[in-house]
Amino acid sequence: QVQLVESGGGLVQPGGSLRLSCAPSGNIFSINTMGWYRQAPGKQRELVATITSGGITIYVDSVKGRFTISRDNAKNTMYLQMNSLKPEDTAVYYCNANALAPWGRVTDFWGQGTQVTVSS
Repeated sequence: QVQLVESGGGLVQPGGSLRLSCAPSGNIFSINTMGWYRQAPGKQRELVATITSGGITIYVDSVKGRFTISRDNAKNTMYLQMNSLKPEDTAVYYCNANALAPWGRVTDFWGQGTQVTVSS
């Protein structure tokens, strides 16, 4: 019934930029923290950035100063602006939302992932 949908991934050269978006395809109520995670080949999925409903953000050290997480609460949409991209940023990026589901429980929702490839 409810699914998160990511978009905005693609192929970009080092130093380039991408903007990822994540939004629910169904109704989600009272979204708490939202976040972006990524998984590169041969690596564990790692937290990239999180943002609370009040706008408090946390970033993994490797992306600080380059990535910006934001959200539009009116649209229940989250964004990840990725600047100064490096090859090591190459990964599948997943969005996550902790929210009150229509069936009345606080639930973690995940998107299907979007591929980001940074290469010369």
